[in-house]
Amino acid sequence: MSVDPEHASANGRTRSHRPHASRDIADELRARIRSGVLRAGQRMPTQAALADEFGVERAAVRQALRILQSERLLTDVSKGSPATVAAVPGPACPPAGPAAPPQPTLVGLAPRIAEAFAVPHVRIDALCLTAVSLTMAIGEPLRQIHAGRLKPAKIDVRVLLPSRDIDLAFPVPVAADDHGLLHRRWLAQRNAQGLVLRQNLLALYATHGVDVRVCFRALPFTPPVKLYLLNGSEALFAYYTLKRREREIDHAHLELYDADGTRSMLFAFERRAGQRDAAFVEQSRLWFDALWETISSELLLSP
Repeated sequence: MSVDPEHASANGRTRSHRPHASRDIADELRARIRSGVLRAGQRMPTQAALADEFGVERAAVRQALRILQSERLLTDVSKGSPATVAAVPGPACPPAGPAAPPQPTLVGLAPRIAEAFAVPHVRIDALCLTAVSLTMAIGEPLRQIHAGRLKPAKIDVRVLLPSRDIDLAFPVPVAADDHGLLHRRWLAQRNAQGLVLRQNLLALYATHGVDVRVCFRALPFTPPVKLYLLNGSEALFAYYTLKRREREIDHAHLELYDADGTRSMLFAFERRAGQRDAAFVEQSRLWFDALWETISSELLLSP
């Protein structure tokens, strides 16, 4: 089982004794540092907070932090105060187009989102399972807006997420009936991430006078892919690849089929990169608009 923030515990009560948990956590935190989600000089969350987020014992977190310290990505790792992100090169915006290599979602999405916020009217459409990656990626441009380095006048965000009323294709138990436990946890994660995303963006109106609109609609199916459309000029696409995992949830041990959302390989297509990419961006926009305007329904971010 790998650590996946996109399906992590919303209440922090899960605890794991997996032998490879520390390496999984190190991989995730390394991606956040290199993508700019965690910035040079920033204090890390406490070990207790990280243990809650990843659903592991604190010893696994300490080992993960030591791994990153050995790679010179963290400093001041100890049992006392939180570690500090070391000075590392800032996130370069990865190239798009036919020559661009795919990257894990958390690594590839954050710099593209930051660049998308450099225009006066920011337009972002997203289709995904929980919106965790999107919420995390928007953190950096929000910091830049508050610092005065980015000054958009208008932000429009539309997000398509699975409906609470459907039987999800994933995550699902392999065999035993979990009495709706996985669905309730997914729903809590979906709602929590959506609320954070909306609140963080709407706050820009009060603090900076930015005209912000954030809309959610519900899909009647589980999306097998994730899609991000940025300012009508770029499409970022990734597959949700299912794996069989073991997880302890609310003191119950479950085997389940689930996808590793933040590590799904993200392919970038840019309208100006040529006819092939331009066609993909346009068809992706048409597909998203069709879902939004036809079979999707109102989505309420409530329990």
